Amino acid sequence: MSPVFHFPGMGTLVNMLLIIGGSLIGMFFGKRFPQRVREIVMQASGLVVLFIGVSGLLSAVFTVDGQTVSGNYTLAVVISLILGAIIGELLDIEGHLQRGGEWLQQRMRGHGNSRIAEGFCMTTILYCTGAMAIVGSLNDALLRDATVLCSKGIIDGMTAIVFASTLGIGVLFSAFGVGLYQGMFTLLATLIEPLLTDVVVAQMSAVGSLIIIGIAFNLLELKKFRIGNMLPGIFLPLIWDALMRLF
Repeated sequence: MSPVFHFPGMGTLVNMLLIIGGSLIGMFFGKRFPQRVREIVMQASGLVVLFIGVSGLLSAVFTVDGQTVSGNYTLAVVISLILGAIIGELLDIEGHLQRGGEWLQQRMRGHGNSRIAEGFCMTTILYCTGAMAIVGSLNDALLRDATVLCSKGIIDGMTAIVFASTLGIGVLFSAFGVGLYQGMFTLLATLIEPLLTDVVVAQMSAVGSLIIIGIAFNLLELKKFRIGNMLPGIFLPLIWDALMRLF
């Protein structure tokens, strides 16, 4: 994207607008579909999210050399996810997200959707998890290039149509969570950019992809994971690398 039309945070703003637009489309047209169609849409969405999580994990952790497939960062990913889940459980991140969604639900009683909290929590985590949110925010700030976040916004907007058709207005409000999360990386870009080596980004992406797989399990109603409490695990590779540099 040309620097002439760029300003810091532009990519995040576009990402937010696409989520809002997709949510509005889903909310308006989704009510026209019968319940069985909405159910199959959610099942298909769960499979799509599972695919995104698995493909992201494979690309971050595994390398192919000729006919040999080797795994990388396995121990770092395992430790980060488990330790991050413990930290998140103690901080009750999932509870805070749920209470935020319930607060929105109380304010939106007239919209006739009791799944606002679920939609807000699930899509906020989904849209904020993954390497595109981090790398895209850094490119937006440091390289004046919003291409990654605009591409991410298109994907988020398309999935927002599907989710909002069933989960309602809570999906729309996830756009503001995305703005806060990606905006934080944009603001801190000059400070943390030297720490975000290829290895650190790959490890963060792998942990994030595992969390996305957990979201897919929730969507498919195979197992209920407290996904929000696992979020600190995404940042532990970055923190660990920073500590290693200091000591």
